[in-house]
Amino acid sequence: MNISEPEVRAIVAHVLARMSAAEESGGSPDSVASPGKTVVIGADHGGFALKESLREYLRNIGYQVMDAGTYSADAVDYPDYALAVARKVASGAAARGIMLDGAGIGSCMVANKVKGVRAALCYNEKTILNSRLHNNANLLTLGAPFHRPEEAQSLVKLFLETEFEGGRHQKRVDKINALDDCQCQKSSCSCTT
Repeated sequence: MNISEPEVRAIVAHVLARMSAAEESGGSPDSVASPGKTVVIGADHGGFALKESLREYLRNIGYQVMDAGTYSADAVDYPDYALAVARKVASGAAARGIMLDGAGIGSCMVANKVKGVRAALCYNEKTILNSRLHNNANLLTLGAPFHRPEEAQSLVKLFLETEFEGGRHQKRVDKINALDDCQCQKSSCSCTT
């Protein structure tokens, strides 16, 4: 059986992600939920209360939840937590990420700086569906003050359960992904053609 170098790297990344998730959850690698059921959630002080509520909700509906902080309502800088969430998604430790802050905008900007992350700021069911069906978003940002806990639960559940449609949308997502390695600084960039 011949395994290519990229396949070996993918296997090693998967094993390391499971070990990391197990370490964070206090269990063994075998006790960690499947990668598709692992979610990382984070927040700044403005999203802390909603994060706590969503974390418990997600566990109750069968997700393995990694908590990237913050761990209190004390003032913190959202870029630190958005970056932590994005890195867990990019590494494969979590299939999807949720980041909550005062508006969702800044965290979305930060997360999209991380290679492999397609973060989407969403605010209703229609934007959630578009982000998943058409853009294959893997990280959701929400402005915590704009959503009641029950509404946020519904939006997060929809984000996690909606599968990417693929088809005609795949080439567009491929173009988004190609920008991860783009070094062009000119208007005639050929990275996505």
